[in-house]
Amino acid sequence: MESATLEADLDQLIADYPPRETEPVTFLGAQFDRGLAWVHFPLGRGGRGLTPTDQQTVLRHLARAGAPNAAMRNVIGYGMVAPTLVVHGTDEQCERFLRPLFTGEEIWCQLFSEPGAGSDVAGLAMRAERDGDEWRVNGQKVWTTLAHVASYGLLIARTDPDAPKHRGITAFIVGMHDDGVDVRPLYQITGEAEFNECFFEDVRVPDSRRLGDVGEGWGVSITTLMNERVSIGGTVPARGSGLIGEAVKIWRESWAERSGAYVQAVRARLVESWVRNEVARLTNWRASDLRRAGTPGPEGSVAKLAFAEENQRTSELCVELLGAAGMLYSSTYPLVRPSETALASGDMRKAFLRMRANSIEGGTSEVMRNIIGERVLGLPGEPRADKDVAWKDVPRS
Repeated sequence: MESATLEADLDQLIADYPPRETEPVTFLGAQFDRGLAWVHFPLGRGGRGLTPTDQQTVLRHLARAGAPNAAMRNVIGYGMVAPTLVVHGTDEQCERFLRPLFTGEEIWCQLFSEPGAGSDVAGLAMRAERDGDEWRVNGQKVWTTLAHVASYGLLIARTDPDAPKHRGITAFIVGMHDDGVDVRPLYQITGEAEFNECFFEDVRVPDSRRLGDVGEGWGVSITTLMNERVSIGGTVPARGSGLIGEAVKIWRESWAERSGAYVQAVRARLVESWVRNEVARLTNWRASDLRRAGTPGPEGSVAKLAFAEENQRTSELCVELLGAAGMLYSSTYPLVRPSETALASGDMRKAFLRMRANSIEGGTSEVMRNIIGERVLGLPGEPRADKDVAWKDVPRS
């Protein structure tokens, strides 16, 4: 009965706000107000307290109608910040930030990695010091996706250097246009500036923008990171879509009429790639039943690892199928907007270059294997000599 009601409400939303005739912000605002933004979120948070499987139903239903995609408009905010706000945010913070995040009126970024704290995020050195009802933030973040267009960022900083590194961290919501914030682009192999380095010099953050309790920033971080991995690798695309769809398209255009042993060998590689992509898609579909609003389990790390490695293999196959044309690539070095992705451009040479980062961003493949080994397979964890040592006493280069 709930499924029928959900479908009916989606049809009513589409009828009241025809996607092709309605501004995206207006449509998405109405979607949020009707509890159809994240239906697995609680009531009043853009949801209805349903399941992630129901959320997949919403996404497919609205995609068929040509509705705007909130995730594409605000990729960091939609898949990473919003679930964190729901778990750790106050009522006032959720009321203030969730709706404009969903509509894309306020773009978000994630301020975790630092020059000396990448895979070891808990080793971060950015300081936040209490000053009355405010915090004074100083330090540097790096590899911050879309910081150049973001209104707000989810930041973690060290508030107690005398505590072990995982326990002395606090999370904050910071305005990316506040005094003292300096965002500088980092150009990558595609020639685009999607990432940034961000400098904070005596940036004032009200205590009302603290997310979670003082010293509990690592728990906030885990919620964000686990949702990030689900967001990166755990979506359920349409069958035969994405990179593998592009590979099949190139085959049909350039190879289908050719013959010979080499052609058959390439065809076999294409079929194997299609099977791997389909297995990953169906695995994610099954895993979506296990997910819930909040902090997902280790299945997100499994999906993210498979996503990264298969994307790299499939994009490499696409370039090989293009032959000599696969070597041609040019770039105008643009600053990337939220909805601009390598795959959306339709250029598989660009996609091939961009997918190199998949095994780094959102946690390296090595980190994903550690998580899978410890939390899925039950293997012994790696030795952590600094686990109970005060952060200020941990040797750093």
